[in-house]
Order: sequence, then structure tokens, then C-alpha cells
Amino acid sequence: MRTAIEEAKQVRMGERSPLDLVEEALRRIDAVDGRVRAWVEVDRSRALLTARQRYDGSRHGTAVGELIGVPVGIKDIIDVDGLPTRAGAPEFAHYTPQRAATVVERLRQEGAIILGKTATTQFAYSDPAPTRNPWDLERTPGGSSSGSAAAVAAGMAHVALGTQTVGSVLRPAAYCGVVGLKATHGRVSTAGVIPLAWSLDHVGVFARCVADAALTLEVIAGHDPADPRSSEAPVPPMAPSGRKPPRLALLRGFWEARASDEIARHIEDVAVRLASSGATIADVEAPFSIEDVLAISQPVMRFEAARYHRDAFAKHAGEYAPGIRGLIEAGLRTSEQEYEAARARQEDLRAAITALLEGHDALLLPVAPSPAPPGLQSTGDPAFCAPASTAGLPAISLPSGLSAERLPLAVQLIGRAFEEPSLLDAAAWVEARLGFDERPPL
Repeated sequence: MRTAIEEAKQVRMGERSPLDLVEEALRRIDAVDGRVRAWVEVDRSRALLTARQRYDGSRHGTAVGELIGVPVGIKDIIDVDGLPTRAGAPEFAHYTPQRAATVVERLRQEGAIILGKTATTQFAYSDPAPTRNPWDLERTPGGSSSGSAAAVAAGMAHVALGTQTVGSVLRPAAYCGVVGLKATHGRVSTAGVIPLAWSLDHVGVFARCVADAALTLEVIAGHDPADPRSSEAPVPPMAPSGRKPPRLALLRGFWEARASDEIARHIEDVAVRLASSGATIADVEAPFSIEDVLAISQPVMRFEAARYHRDAFAKHAGEYAPGIRGLIEAGLRTSEQEYEAARARQEDLRAAITALLEGHDALLLPVAPSPAPPGLQSTGDPAFCAPASTAGLPAISLPSGLSAERLPLAVQLIGRAFEEPSLLDAAAWVEARLGFDERPPL
């Protein structure tokens, strides 16, 4: 299966048509999405019209853009002009924006074609979306970026955007056997994205390989005057070489008590495999527990969620799903003092993780305590993703094998703030050594 980078290169060279790429994606959606339910709206007519316009450009030698012709899915809390933003919520919350989110505009500027909106849990929290895992339709795909992960895994889009507040990109990527990437907090604009908690929210990328994720990140990253939290740090080239064996710090004392035996064995096996291929692996002891991290992220998330939803919640509390309703109610009871204390501790956590990275390229740890759990009533446990999200550090989920039940397994790498190229270099090297090329049985 060709990568997005390869497809775009062939379009630029006149060897492939953007119309072919979009029609292939639409045929795949027609074939499998009735079972997977990754999409809430497929913008078929506009995608085909845009593809024809891109095709005309390729015929006349004017086709440009790093993602020219590449079909992309957009999580339905991210605005696309002319399409309803539903946020997985009841009708009271729906609206149709006239302007697209900054990240969508940046994709378009590089020639990507927006296929439509992918399913999300309600307001990007814990109440499950209707999406099913392409590897086993009776298991969760994870959340909150459920549809984006499933769409890429099932071959319905080359790339998709999601968001992560705790574990909403990395965890569904792990469950669905694709690459999930989130950058440093502030590296990517969230203008035009419904917030869950603005101090924790990241726009992230789903792709089939590290190189595609890196290119997409480079396209959407950069300062945005419309987002006061976006960083002015220059965006470096993100394309990974993957040639140099990385120095990895295997995190200890954080995840073991919560991980299944299968996940624990898999992480140890991956560490041995990578070391035998030339990576340097060193154990580092976590100076924080899962409870410590959640004690920081939870007050921030519930306080900010309550502030964003307060007016709508006063009118429509009964229409909110149980999970997000409980979060908002808890946030309305959270004092500003408790919130500010938690915000201050975010920097302490970033400093602690950065200290662990001294002399290393990335931290190595699991993404989730188990493969995708059975049932559709939960989106799984995000706790192992909480350190990177809470500290605002870049992190990536890499598919790394299959479980005894032939479900995807994954490893997580965490890097230093605004050093995504180093993280991506390490990730590309690890990806090549693990050689995961399995696809769901759809």
C-alpha cells in the first residue's frame, strides 16, 4: 500500500490522478463504513469537485503541494467550512461554520482533499462514539478520536486529524494499529477546534507510517495569531531519516501495576529486539505515579471544560451524555485555587520528564494497559498517555505487533518540548525495526 508521500509525489509527476485517490477512498468507505461507522459525514460531492480541480492542475503542470490529492478525514470537533460541526453531541450543540479551522486550511494549502468529518465521543470526552474497531467490530476503537483512527486503519483515508487532551490520539492509534502523533502543546493551532480543556488540548495526526505523520505535522504546525496559545517557535523540517539507532529510556515504576501480563511481556520483548538491533536502552525510574499525573490533569480538565460549557450546560444539562455531564458538574465544583495549583504542577511534571530524558532521545513505555478491550461501552484506559499530554510534550504511538487474539499492540515514545524531529527520527528507526505491516481483516 502506497504512503501519502508516495501518492502525492505521483500526482505531482502526473503519474496518478487526485480523482483516482478520492474515488478509491470513497469506494472503500462504501464497502466497509457501514460496519465500522467511522464517518459522520462524507463530503462526497465537494471532495470529487476538488479532486477534479487538482487533476486539471496536474494535467497542466501546476499541481503543487506536499499533500496534493491526498484524502484526509477531520475529527468532528474541528471546523470545516460548510459542514456541520456536531461534536458527537445532541442537536443543540450543532453549528455550521463559515470558516475552516487553521489546521484544515493548512492541509488545503498543501493540496490535501477533505473527505469529510469523522466520529468523535461527545465533546471529545469519554462517552463512546458509534465507531467500531476494524480489527474486531465488537471492540472499542478507543476515543475520543474514534472515527479518525478507524478510518485510517480501515484504509478509508490516508491521513486523519484528531485531538488529544489525555489519550485521545495515541490510544485509538494503538487500538487500531496505526501511527498516532501529537506535538508539543502550542506547536499546532487549535483555532476552530471545540476545546475540552485548552491547557491540555492538542491537534494530532493519524497515519499509516511515521513519515506520513511527520509530513502532516509539518504542514499543520506553526504559530497562528488566531490561537493565543500557539507557539512562535519556528517549525523545523520534520522528515525523519531513521538512520541512527536511538538512545531510549525505558520508563519503570509507572505503568507496570496497571498493565496486563501480555503488555508487560511485549514491552520487554520490544526493548530486547531494539537493543539487539543497535538501540541503547536504559532503565529510568519514574518520580511520579499515575495518580500523581491524574491529580494534575483532572482538575485542569474539569475546571476548563466547565468554563467552556457553563452557559450551554445551564440550558441543556439533561441532554449531555453521562460522562461529559459528570465532568462538567465536577468542574463547576472545582475552585479556582485548586485549578491554579494543578496548573502550576504541570510545569513540575514537564521538568521531571525532561530530566528523565537527559542523555536519551525518547522515553519508551506502553500506550495502554491492554489491547483494545471488548465491548463498546468504554473507550479504554488513557492513563499511560497522561504524562505527555499533561506536560505538553510530543509523543507518538507506533504499532508494534499483534496480541494472542490478533489485536494491535503498540509502544509509546515521548520526546522533549519542541524537539519533534529528534522524536520522529527515533520513531522512524523503531518503526523500521519492528516492521509492522498487518492490516485489519475487513
